[in-house]
Amino acid sequence: MKWIHKFDNGLARIERVLIIIILTVMILIAFLQIILRNFFSSSISWGDILLRHLVLWIGFFGASLAAREGKHINIDVLNRLIPKRIRRITDMLVNLAAAAICFLLTHASIQFIGFEMDGGGVLFSDIPVWVAEVVIAFGFGLMSFRFFLHALDLLFKYNPTGEVAS
Repeated sequence: MKWIHKFDNGLARIERVLIIIILTVMILIAFLQIILRNFFSSSISWGDILLRHLVLWIGFFGASLAAREGKHINIDVLNRLIPKRIRRITDMLVNLAAAAICFLLTHASIQFIGFEMDGGGVLFSDIPVWVAEVVIAFGFGLMSFRFFLHALDLLFKYNPTGEVAS
């Protein structure tokens, strides 16, 4: 289990760096668009399209990190009513269900990307649309992996710090 968590930590570092880079690029392009429109009556023709797709990338990387850290949106009313001795089992089942749903969404997004590849749509400058949409499958795949990892941790009472919880 320890090597899986090391792998997950490495992925998280890469995601955080990518989020910082993407957000920086988004801010620079948006700022440049404002300056060009207000002072030069011009703009970057592909700027708005790129910004829309970069929002998608940040959203999926952020959702993946939220799933990793257990900070995703959840409804915990039932969790408050369930006795503590059963809570670990229900948490494990919820994580397995979330992993399964994300896995199905990964599969659906791969099919969607395939349709986009067949359609031959172009984002800008001869860049195919599917290239910008690959993050959908990648993001759902990462979320599926992380929910499954949480379920395994609960099953084996594993603490990512390396200690086995009692």
